[in-house]
Amino acid sequence: MADAPDSDGLRLAAAQIETRLGDVAHNLDLHLEAIAAAADAGCDMVVFPELSLTGYGIGEHGYALARRRTGEEVRALAEAATGITAVVGFMEEGPGAQFYNSAIAVRDGRVEHLHRKINLPSYGALEEGKHFASGRFVETALLTGPWRYAALICADAWNPGLVHLAAMSGATLMVVPTSSATDAVGGGFSNPCGWDTAIRFYAMLYGQPMLMCNRVGREGGHRFWGGSMIVDAHGEVLAVGGSTPELVVADVDYTDVRLARFRLPTVRDSSFGLIHREMTRLADTLGVPESVRQG
Repeated sequence: MADAPDSDGLRLAAAQIETRLGDVAHNLDLHLEAIAAAADAGCDMVVFPELSLTGYGIGEHGYALARRRTGEEVRALAEAATGITAVVGFMEEGPGAQFYNSAIAVRDGRVEHLHRKINLPSYGALEEGKHFASGRFVETALLTGPWRYAALICADAWNPGLVHLAAMSGATLMVVPTSSATDAVGGGFSNPCGWDTAIRFYAMLYGQPMLMCNRVGREGGHRFWGGSMIVDAHGEVLAVGGSTPELVVADVDYTDVRLARFRLPTVRDSSFGLIHREMTRLADTLGVPESVRQG
């Protein structure tokens, strides 16, 4: 029997920072410091929280904080991320003056990947649907070797269909930039417990490491609890953050992905074609307009 391929390991970091609402210059400095620290620690990727350049509660005047993907802050981050991929949250001004809650991945002076948040929550203390346009695509990007990653932003990971699409699109690593406050949902719902369950479940189910990076500190009347976590392909927690700023670091190995997906072949047995056909049939039966299907 032939030997298995050599191991392909990654060192991942979650930059659990405390952002200042609206202070892009201060937040940029935090990013540059964390990128340097992660690079010094030998990390291949560092992930920041959702809307990490601006702060979360940007509100109705937030358009003034929007940046294009070619903006000076993005360029500065890309130039700083030498030999390391940095995933940064920002309010993006896209084509046609549309504003998105986006995560941009930069490396070696260029943009590597961009994800626009699809699932915009408007419940509990959340009102993103009032301020952002919704993204339309779930895509993956090559990181290194056999590793491809998808970035889903916060509530995107609470839509199982989007997680499934990412896995079906070839992701072997999933990163989830988050700005989760303890009282975001309300009604006794525990965000820390919910995230712990969801991240470990998705990792185990799809046989892929998961990195969730949450922010810390207070903003307005909300407390962001941190708890950033890195989980392996079997759903085992490798590292978890506390409630203060820190760099959460852990190593993952592609051998674990191979073993997990061989033993529990969720991706292989997904019946993706069947699901697509049945969803199309249901849309035809209900008379769903083509514009709704595409949007």
